Formats: sequence, C-alpha cells, structure tokens
Amino acid sequence: MSVPKTSKTNLPAVPVRRWPNILSRTLWGLFVVGVGIFLLYPILVSMNFLFLFGKSPSLEELENPKVEQPSEVFTADGVQIGRYFRENRYPVPLDQMSPWLVKALIATEDVRYHEHSGIDPKAIARALAGVATGGSGGGGSTITQQLAKNLYKTRREENTGALGRVPLVGTIISKTKEWLTAVELERRYTKEEILRLYLNTVEYGSQAYGIKVAAKTFYSTSPDSLTAEQSAMLIGMLNNPTAYNPKFHPVAARKRRNLVLTRMGQAGMLPAQEVTALQQQPIVLRYQVEKHVDGPETYFRGAVSQFVNDWCKKNGYDMYRDGLRIYTTIDSRMQEHAEEAVQKRMKTLQRTFDNFWRNRGKNPWVDEDGNEIPNFIETQMKRTDQYKELAERYQGRPDLLDSALHRKRPMKVFTWKGDGDTTLVMSPLDSLAYYKHFLHAGLMTMDPFTGHIKAWVGGLNYRFFQYDHVKQGKRQPGSTFKPFVYLTALDNGYSPCDRIRDERVTIKYVENGKDMEWQPDNVTREYTGSNMTLRHAMARSVNSVTAQLTEKVGWENVVKYANKVGIRSKLLPVPSIGLGSGGDVSVYEMVNAYSTFVNQGFRPEPLLVTRIEDKNGNVIVQFDPQQKRVIPTETAWLMLHMLKGGMEEYGGTSQGLWEYELWRRNNQIGGKTGTTSNYSDGWYMGVTKDLVTGVWVGGEDRSIHFFRSQQGEGSRTALPIFGMYMEKLYEDPDLDIRMGPFPQPTVKISKKYNCVTEAPRPRREELAVDTIVVDNLLENLNSGTVPVPDSL
Repeated sequence: MSVPKTSKTNLPAVPVRRWPNILSRTLWGLFVVGVGIFLLYPILVSMNFLFLFGKSPSLEELENPKVEQPSEVFTADGVQIGRYFRENRYPVPLDQMSPWLVKALIATEDVRYHEHSGIDPKAIARALAGVATGGSGGGGSTITQQLAKNLYKTRREENTGALGRVPLVGTIISKTKEWLTAVELERRYTKEEILRLYLNTVEYGSQAYGIKVAAKTFYSTSPDSLTAEQSAMLIGMLNNPTAYNPKFHPVAARKRRNLVLTRMGQAGMLPAQEVTALQQQPIVLRYQVEKHVDGPETYFRGAVSQFVNDWCKKNGYDMYRDGLRIYTTIDSRMQEHAEEAVQKRMKTLQRTFDNFWRNRGKNPWVDEDGNEIPNFIETQMKRTDQYKELAERYQGRPDLLDSALHRKRPMKVFTWKGDGDTTLVMSPLDSLAYYKHFLHAGLMTMDPFTGHIKAWVGGLNYRFFQYDHVKQGKRQPGSTFKPFVYLTALDNGYSPCDRIRDERVTIKYVENGKDMEWQPDNVTREYTGSNMTLRHAMARSVNSVTAQLTEKVGWENVVKYANKVGIRSKLLPVPSIGLGSGGDVSVYEMVNAYSTFVNQGFRPEPLLVTRIEDKNGNVIVQFDPQQKRVIPTETAWLMLHMLKGGMEEYGGTSQGLWEYELWRRNNQIGGKTGTTSNYSDGWYMGVTKDLVTGVWVGGEDRSIHFFRSQQGEGSRTALPIFGMYMEKLYEDPDLDIRMGPFPQPTVKISKKYNCVTEAPRPRREELAVDTIVVDNLLENLNSGTVPVPDSL
C-alpha cells in the first residue's frame, strides 16, 4: 500500500523568529531600567538605602556646618592663656582676607567657579578624557565639591556604607555624595560664603587649618596682609600640604608656587611681567608652629583641661573641636607674681642646698643619720618608664641593658643659669642623678569667700618637671597640721587662753591590741616648763603641748575635724597626727581647709573655672561658688585669732615675715610654718583678710633634704616665698588687694581669747633701749595687740 504524497501547500506554517524586534525590546527595557536607576540612584545615596551607601550630611548639618575650632582659655582678668585643638583653626571673615588669596584659589582650583552651580561638567569631562587617554586632564572637583569633602568628611570610615568598601564602587559613591552636597551648598550659600568656608576649613600643613593660622604659621602675619607671592604659596600647598610644605620641601614648594602664579597670569589676574618677577623671588618664611595645646606651659592648665574634659564628656561637647571659650578664676597678674616669687627664692635656695651637700662631700639623698643611701640612683632608675622600656627591649641581655643605661648623649636639661636650659652630655643614669639634686616647690592662692583659685604654681618649670606639686603631689604637712588639733579643742570647750605645761610627757595608747608609748620631742629638744596658753603654744609650734592636747581631744576627733574643713586625703588616727605624721596631704587641700577659718566657718569648694561659652559667646554653663558651714562662726574667728599668734606672740614662727614690706595700714597676717622631722618638707600657710596661700618646698623624694634646721625649716624655705609674693601683690597698683586688719567678729565671742603670755624678760646687759620702752612693748605684746620682731 502506497503512502500518498503530501503537497507542500498543505504543510503547517512555521513561525519566523524576528530577532531584531526582541533585541530592540531588550535594549529599550535596559534603557528604561538604566534611566530609573540613574534617577533613583541619587535618592538612594542621599537616604543611605539599606545602609549601603553611608551617611550623607543632614539638612541641619548643611545649614549649620560644624567646623572644628580650638577652644580658648582665659584668665579672670581677660588674658588668653591657651588654646586646645586637634585642627588649629581660627575662622575669619572674607573681607579680612587678602584678595590675592581668592584670585589664586579660583585660578588654580576652579577657574569657572562663578559660572557653575557646584558641579563643572567641562572639568569632569576633561578629567575623564585624561584618564581614558592615560594622561592627566586635571582635577574634576570644583571648590564647592572640595568644601563638601573637607567640611563633612564624606570619605571617613564612619560615613562609608557596605557598598562603599567595594573598590571603585566606593569612589563613585563618594563622588556622588560630594556632587549632591556641593549642589545643596550652592543652593544655601552665596559664592562669597562658600569661599569663606573653604579658606577657613582646608589644611595648609604644619598643623595649620584655616587661613588665619596658616598666615601666622608660615609668615607670622594676618590673612589680610598676605602678598600675591605668599598667597600663591599657601594656595599651592592645598594640593598636597606635606609635599609642598616650603619649610621642609622648598624646591617642590617653589615649583608649585610658580605654577599657581602662572595660572593667575593665564586667568588674567596678574600681568605677565609681574608673574615673571614674582617667580624669581626666593621663599622667605617666618615659620612658627603652634602646638596642640598652645600658650604658656603652666601647671594649672592641666587641672583646667581635666575639669573641662570631664564636663564635656558628660554634656556632649569636645574641648578640642567645639571652639569653647573657657574662663578660669586665675588672675594673670597674681599668677605672674607667684611664679616670680617661686623662681627667685628657689634659685637662691638651690644654691644653698648644693653648697650644703658639696661641702660635706655627699649627695643629698641621705638616711635619718645623714649617711648617703647606697645605690640610690640605680634603685630609682628601675622605677622609671625608661628603664622598663629598655629592660623589655634587652630582655635576657643584662650587658646590653647596662650599656644603654650608661651610654652618653647630648641632652637638653633644666638649669637655673642663663635662659633656663642647657645641653649636657649625659647617660640616663647621669640625667636621673642630675635631676634628683633639685628642690621643688608648689604654691596656691585662693579667695576664701568664693573658692576662686587665683594663682597656681605647681613646680619650677613645666617643660622639664610636669609633676604638679599643688594637687598631684602629697607630702606630710608637719606643723601646718597643728591648727586642726587646736580647732578640735576650741570647738569642744577649750579657749585660746587655756594652758598646758611645756614639759616632757609620755603618751600611752593601744595599737593592734598592744600597749604602746610615745614621747614627743620639741624641735629644740628643750622644755621650758612654762604653763603656756594654747595660743602661745601654737604660735611657737610647741610639740609637747600639741601632743598633750591631741590626747585630751582624741586623735580620732582631730581626723574628723580635718576632714570637715577640707582635708580629703586618708588620715590615720595616731597620737602623732597633730605633728603632721598622720598622712600625706596636698597644698590644694591645705589651702581649702585654712580658707574655712577666714570664711567664718564655711568651707568653700575650690573653683578653677567660672563659665564656659560656645564659639558665638553664648554661656553654656556657669559654675557658681559653693560653700557649706562646717564649724561655728565663733570657732572660725578664734582660729583666725590663733593663727595671728604666729606674728603677735613672742617667738612666733611666722615672724620671719618682718623682713618684708607687709605692715602698713595696720595690716594683719596669720600663718603657720611646718617642717617634717627630717627636713624633707617645708611648708607655710598664710592667711590675710582677702586671701589664703599655701607654699610647699622639698625634694622630689623624701630622702632628698637638708640635714639641719638652720636651712631646712619651713620658716626658711617656704615662708620667704610667701613674703616675696605678698609684697608683690600689695605693691601692684592694678590689683585691688589692700592691706588691713581682719574684720571684727560678726557674733559674740563667748570664750576668753585676749590672754597674758609669759614673755621672758630681757637680761640687763641686752637692754639697748630705755627700760620703760621695753616694758611698754612687752605689755602690748602680752595683750596681743602689737606684734614685735624677734630682735626685741
């Protein structure tokens, strides 16, 4: 059976694929998607879609850009004493900048600046063409884009999203954010405002941010005084502040400056002849770099920065960024007088100290018997960071460690000769021994009524000795602690006229369950047998009377009262606490405690900062005086009366002050000397009707000290600093610090305080004046009304 043939005309139709139509539809689809992405992409970037693109500037940040500015510190009398910054910047208006700066900037960075709205398509096209051909078509960023990058840190890690970490993609996203931000800046600011922001924002090298600091750093001038050549140099540095720094790379910097001058000529901003003439000029700098903490190196600046930093952390501010204006309680004139007094006295005292030990053929580190401590420097070296670093580096190689410790090299060290420093060839051990020979000092003055700290000298020279002996350093206070014993007594029934005999006594007490005995010695090792008033005993600093009184009132109570009036350091309730051996204290604490006596029983809180303002001068916070009543008014006044005894009682330990010009207009000063048992610490606490001042003098270590009372007592080390200082304060016509007596008590004094003191009658052969005159003087002395010097 045959199969019939099928005709071609009867076959089913096969569809024909139209490839051109499919391709066309695909391309159109891709085009639409591309357009959509192109249109949506800026929106996605600006909103940081799914955290892919990173943070962009907010509307608030665009309208109120935060430019890092230094915070400034001022004294109470308006003197700027320092600045704190990470980026040293001080913004100035555009009209206070040289016109050459703007011309150089536009000619070099953005010649069509006034024609675009933040993005320059021609510049972008030129840059892309340069990349495509392997050459350089110049930068495509406008001034506004560069401002966006610098102002908002668009490329910082914290502003980078997930896609921003992908190579090339991250660059595209960053550029996009800069374009978008530039357009927004152009919408919100005029061209002049953008130029002002730019020139105040960019880095010029050598830690100089902003044109004012740059002009000062490189040329020691102001922005409005910059010449065309200087402007070209500074603008040229913006491309690479390190590579084109004229201080360190003068050849490269000159080439870059000349290129800027050429472009200024091409842009018609300088005649060709002037361009050529300026390009021939050498680089002439007046270079001076400001450090991150600019201003005089003083000890109280550390206390200020610590206080303000703590406040900033709690309140969301940054002292190194926010341009704060910090006003301190320090008076610059009093501070200068304090520093001068410390320098003058310590220079003389150091000479005496060096001669004292040189004549004995010993170093000043000695034990209680005056014998030099063996291997003292080697032992001290092992406690230093330098030794620990070397020991780590040469671990297991003691020979190399020893060699490093003895290796000599030139070192700049502190000296009292010349300008305060000199270069010596020393090893680390030599250097340590050299510095251990120095005596140190600390001084603080406070207004007892407000708590305002008016002067703070923490040491000899902050550059070389950064340890602060006002608040950081703590030492035994010696006899300056005795007033707290008498305070305890006066507040618990005793009066200044009560009497205790000056005699050798044995104090019995229990320690750790054991019966103990202590026999206090007077400084002279002598006992008069006199039945002394408490005022006379404190004035003459008689140990035996103080020890007996301590036993009567209880050493635990002495600790309690010391804490009440301002001593915060740990104190041990021991029988000898009244002689200053109950614990270490600071000058800061002692001044605070003595201020309670002057302030009628109110303990003032020491205050170093009065207010903080923002960069626009608005007060952010004000710190008002704080005080608390801790002892009755009567007790406080009686303590002042006791402290005046150092000048008014026969043989009072403050009478070295008679050498100074402090006694016009019936002036009164109260005070107390203090000396530790081995003469390692000398103190003087002085009070007037307006001020309380504490002074400490001693070695860096307790083993470094004088060995005799003739040189080492507080009356010979610390008291002269107080005397010189107060002389300067009273003599300064710009200071409203006047002499005068303490005010009369504001309450009725119920206790007897005008006592009769047993003054020894002068021997006949010592009488150099009429006996009637002597008797009159002694009578006035006994009444406590007229202070007299030791010579009478």
